[in-house]
Amino acid sequence: MSDSNVDERLQSFVTRVVNLETEKRERAEDIREVYSEAKSAGHDIPALRIVVKRALESADKRAKRETAEQIAESMMHALGMLSDMPLGRAALERVSA
Repeated sequence: MSDSNVDERLQSFVTRVVNLETEKRERAEDIREVYSEAKSAGHDIPALRIVVKRALESADKRAKRETAEQIAESMMHALGMLSDMPLGRAALERVSA
C-alpha cells in the first residue's frame, strides 16, 4: 500500500470518528433537554435515570441483576434488615402468632 493510500485511509478514520463524536455530543445535549423537560413536568430525575437504564438492559444483564437483588434480599432477611418494613413486620407477626 502506498503512503498516499495509508494517509487517505487514516484521514478517513479520523473524519469518521470526529463526525461520530460530534453526533454523540449532539445526542447527549438532546438527552439533557429531555431530562430537563421531565424535571419541569415534576418527575424525579434520578428515578427516571434508573428506569431508562433498566429499559436499556439486555435480557442477560437484567437476569444477572435480578439474581443479585434476590441474593441481597435473602442476606438482608437473614440479618433482620427487612423486619422494620411492612412486609417484614407482617411476616414476623405471622411467625409469632
